[in-house]
Amino acid sequence: MKMAETHDDDDLKAADPKDLHRTVREEGEEELRRPAMSLFWSGLAAGIAISTSLIGEAALHEHLPDAPWRELVVGFGYPIGFLFVVLGRMQLFTESTITAMLPLVTRPSAWALGRTLRLWGIVLLANLLGTAIAGWAIANGIIGDDALRTAALAVSDKITRLSPGGTVINAVPAGFVIAVLAWVLPSARMQSFWLILSFTYILTIAGFSHSIVGSAQAFLLLFSGRSEPVETLLGLIAPAVLGNLIGGAGIFALLAHAQVRGEMPKELT
Repeated sequence: MKMAETHDDDDLKAADPKDLHRTVREEGEEELRRPAMSLFWSGLAAGIAISTSLIGEAALHEHLPDAPWRELVVGFGYPIGFLFVVLGRMQLFTESTITAMLPLVTRPSAWALGRTLRLWGIVLLANLLGTAIAGWAIANGIIGDDALRTAALAVSDKITRLSPGGTVINAVPAGFVIAVLAWVLPSARMQSFWLILSFTYILTIAGFSHSIVGSAQAFLLLFSGRSEPVETLLGLIAPAVLGNLIGGAGIFALLAHAQVRGEMPKELT
């Protein structure tokens, strides 16, 4: 996930939707033009880094007693991966649902559509490869010990409780929340740490499905013999990806654009 840069000659006004739209849109335009290999390596790093959310939750789960409040404390491990990715300016698929979508809906064209699909495809593939590497490493004891692996499996088992259709629905709010996070970060850069922490903490304690963190959990289950390849890809990961897209690109990005469309310069409408 990349945070938008401020402009020296045109500072953002807090809570000004037109300025936020312009900033996020311009960031998206830059991402659409990035070389494929740059997107891939950044996405791979993000996939590995986001897996520290699973490790953080597992470490807390391992050391806490089985009590009603345990899940609320375990949830504080979840934001760790997002902090690494956002502050490290890496490419995360769920963030790109809004950054890549705004240029497309602002200036619809075959080029923009092709570039958007290209960006999503490369980043999603790279993110999943990164989480697969992390899931394999945890399952085989390369990362952590047996106790951490057992705790990580306990945390990951939660994603198997929903049907594929239920996962799609459950992933829509997660896509919406991450898109909102990407939208508000440019106007609150000094508070980025607390925004990321609060948004992602609420996401996990509410039990919403995030496709990339969820894929780390799914791959851990796969490499630990708890699930089959088809179930992992089509039953656990793909429904979460679809739900995140609906929530981020299909709902929030369109709403964010609609609220300023009538106030934009004619050349952008």
